[in-house]
Amino acid sequence: MPDTATAPAVIFFDLDDTLLDERAASSAGLRMLMERLGHPDFNAARTLWDVQTEISFGAYLNGRLGFAEQRRERVRALAVQAGHASVPDQACDDLYHQYLDAHRAAWQPFPDAAPALGELAAAGIGLGVITNGVEALQREKLERIGLARSFPVVVCPDTAGAGKPAPRIFEAACAQARVAPENCWHVGDQLHADALGAMGAGMRPVLVDREGRHAERTDLTVIGGLDLLPSLVRGAGRPQGVL
Repeated sequence: MPDTATAPAVIFFDLDDTLLDERAASSAGLRMLMERLGHPDFNAARTLWDVQTEISFGAYLNGRLGFAEQRRERVRALAVQAGHASVPDQACDDLYHQYLDAHRAAWQPFPDAAPALGELAAAGIGLGVITNGVEALQREKLERIGLARSFPVVVCPDTAGAGKPAPRIFEAACAQARVAPENCWHVGDQLHADALGAMGAGMRPVLVDREGRHAERTDLTVIGGLDLLPSLVRGAGRPQGVL
C-alpha cells in the first residue's frame, strides 16, 4: 500500500453510493418496476435486484454478456419472481427504460459530497472519478447532481477497457491525471471493487462505510462519510491514527 503518511496529489472517487445516493435512486426505479409487474414484496424484490445486478453487470464487465442483455436479465429475474414465466426482449427493454426514468428522477448527491469536494479543491488536491458505470450515463449523473465541474477526469469501463477492480481502469485514470498511482487515493463504498482494487493498483484506498458494515477492518482506512475526508488529508504526515 502507498505510504499512508503522504498527502495525495489526486483523490479519485467512486460515484454510485459514494457521491450519489444510488440505493435510493434504484429503489425508486425498482418500485416502478414492481408496480408494472404486480410484484407485492419490496424486500424480496430489493434482495433479488441487488444479487442479479451483481451477477449480470459483473458478466457484462467481464465480457460475457452484452450491455442490453445484462439489463434484460435483471428485469426477467424480477418478472419471474413476480410470477411472469416469459418476458420478450422488447418488453424487457421498455421496462428497463421506465426504470431508468424513475431512477433519474431520484438522483441526489449525499449531503456531505459537495462540502468535502470544496474543501479538498481549496487545499489544492486534484479530483477525479473512477466508476464502473457507462460513461455517458455517469457524466449525466454528475451534471444533474451539480458535481461535474469538480472532476476534470472521469474514467469508466467502456472507455478504459476494463472495470474495477482490474488495475487497468485505475492506471487509465492516473494516466489522464498525469500522476503516479502511489500519489493517489481512491475513495469508494465497495470493499472489493474500490478498496482492494485501488490497493492492487498501488493507490491508497479509503472505504466509505455509511452503514457500519466494515468497522472491524484494521487493514484499511474506513470512514463513515465524506465529511471526514478533508481531516484525513490534513492528517497525512502525522503519526498513523492521528487525524
